[in-house]
This record gives sequence, C-alpha cells and structure tokens, in this order.
Amino acid sequence: MSDYHTLLATLQRIADEAQRRPLSLGEVVDSLDEAAYAFAVVILTLPFLQPVPLGPITVAAGLGFAALGWQLLRGHESPVLPRKIREAELSEKTWRTIVKACMKILGFCRKFTRPRMQHLVTGRLGQKVGGLIMLAGGLLMAIPFPIPLPGNNALPALAMLFQAIGELEEDGMMIFIALFWLVASVVYFAVYYLILWFFGKGALAFL
Repeated sequence: MSDYHTLLATLQRIADEAQRRPLSLGEVVDSLDEAAYAFAVVILTLPFLQPVPLGPITVAAGLGFAALGWQLLRGHESPVLPRKIREAELSEKTWRTIVKACMKILGFCRKFTRPRMQHLVTGRLGQKVGGLIMLAGGLLMAIPFPIPLPGNNALPALAMLFQAIGELEEDGMMIFIALFWLVASVVYFAVYYLILWFFGKGALAFL
C-alpha cells in the first residue's frame, strides 16, 4: 500500500465509494493497511499547517498524534481507533475534499522525493523511527502555552507530515527533514520559555 500509484488508486476508490454511501473512518483506515498511519497524519496535520495558534484544540490533537505514534512504535500494523471515532461517518463532500487535498500533497511531494535510504521508512526500523517522530511531535504539539505562540502547532505538524511523506514515498531523506522540524520546535519552544522565565509575560507581547 505504500506504493504511490496503489495509494492514489485507493484514495480514488474511497472518493467513488463515498458518492454511493456514507463511509466511516474505520472502513477507510482498514482499507489503507500499512499506509493508514501515514494517511491519518497527512489528513490530520492539514488544519495545523498554519501559524495561528488553535489553543486547546492543538493540545488535544497533539495527544492524539502521540497516541498514534506510540501504537506505531509498539508495532501495531494499523491505528487502533476508539470505537466512536471508528464509527464516525463523513459526508461525500468531506471525503472528496480530504482525498483531493491528499492527492495534491502527494503529487507535489513527488517532485522532490524518490526511493532512497528505505531502511529508515520500511520494516520494523521504519516503524520505530516513524513512531518516535510521531510521539515526539505529538507531545511537542500538546505543550500548553500561557500566551499564544505563533507556529506552535505548525512546527511539530511539519515534522510529522514529512515523516508520513517519507513512509508513503519510501524516502528516508524525509526523516532528516522531519528531525530538523522537531529540533526547530524544541529550540523555538525553549526560547519562548526562557524569555518567559527571565523577563515575564510582558516581554512576549510582541509575539
């Protein structure tokens, strides 16, 4: 399923099936097999790839990403979703929008990705690396901030997005880009809290 053309065909099939009847998240996740984690990350990071802080929503989403990362790290072949989430049905319009966004992202990524260093994104090692990045990215996203911090959702989301792209395209180079965004997140957040510690909330008014 990690094959690009196979995934595109599956996405198109999801869009076609959604035209005939409502599809649940569980059905779609099951149809994606081992690509389900990457697919879920690509979809779920979309709302966070912008600089505007989303407050409690970001914290809740971060914990969700961390849970997915833990499952992948433990070797689960596909995400284990809570029953209510699995049974949630999305409209044909929603699925069409999701599938269209995924195809655009994957199509754009094909311009600079290619199979290389595949051991970092395939097999058990790939699961461990991907799980750790998702776990770390989710926990970073879940960090609460006393004053809204622009980009606090986008930086960890970028790390998880590039990890997912690396898995889908079997491109281990994307793992290094994902790690870069994780480090950037840690540095950015550390600077924020250092300024808060030494100078107080007034010094953060410009953010």
